[in-house]
Amino acid sequence: MRFRSTLSLAALAAALALTPAIAQKRQPTPEQRIERLEKQVRQVQKQVFPKGQPADTAGFSDDPAATQDSINGLTGRLDAIERQLSDIVRQSEENGNRVSVLETELARLRAEQDRRIRALETAPPSAEPAATEEQDEAAVAPPPAPKPKVEKGTTQPATAELTPAASSDPAETAYDEGFQLWNNGKYDQAIKSLQAFTKKYPDHRRTSWAYNLTGRALLDKGQPRAAAEALLANYRRDPKGERAQDSLFYLGQALVKLGQPGQACKAYEELEEVYSSNLRAPLKAALPGAKASAKCS
Repeated sequence: MRFRSTLSLAALAAALALTPAIAQKRQPTPEQRIERLEKQVRQVQKQVFPKGQPADTAGFSDDPAATQDSINGLTGRLDAIERQLSDIVRQSEENGNRVSVLETELARLRAEQDRRIRALETAPPSAEPAATEEQDEAAVAPPPAPKPKVEKGTTQPATAELTPAASSDPAETAYDEGFQLWNNGKYDQAIKSLQAFTKKYPDHRRTSWAYNLTGRALLDKGQPRAAAEALLANYRRDPKGERAQDSLFYLGQALVKLGQPGQACKAYEELEEVYSSNLRAPLKAALPGAKASAKCS
């Protein structure tokens, strides 16, 4: 009995002695393992994503993986878009430059035209009487007989030069019709006839003559402002025209009638500078008197 009791006490003591060792080798619970795994994952996430947690879908994709062909296709499309955009930007800049140049030139032309018109409209009337049309005509080319009139700059009577029978050209006949109307003092009819001629025959050699004679008819009518505009337009339209220098001369005459002798002197000065040695003899002979009448320095 005593021996059995001794064995029981020994077994109990051995069990008590083994209890801490058994407790140390016990496996962790599932909750503990999960908690440990979570801590390890958070440590890994801090290294992989130092700026924050990954998205909920990080590492997952519903789209199929991209192939090399699809990548090459996208790259080609992007290159094409970039080239097209570059071309559009270049064309836009070129168009902008062209528009800027056109606007500058248009503004210059408008300013020049406005300046000329204002100079014609705002100048004070001259105190000196303007020369009569008969004096102007005589100053350029006195006719050999009182009638018919001789057009400015011609050294022979215009009727002998422009007789319709002398030419089968219908344009010559049409111009002669307007000239005869002007020569007979029918200025309104002459202007209509000459304007119809220039519209129908814009490239004929007589076109410069017709524009010039239209300006002279307006001057004869007593409309120096309209005459000045028509004569200036003929000179600027074709400076090499056969009657361009005549228009510049009679522009000076019209400006004198408008009471602008200073502007007339500029017209005479330009006449000498542009045509110099090519100035026709009748105009060259009449120019000193015209400049003296305008009191050009």
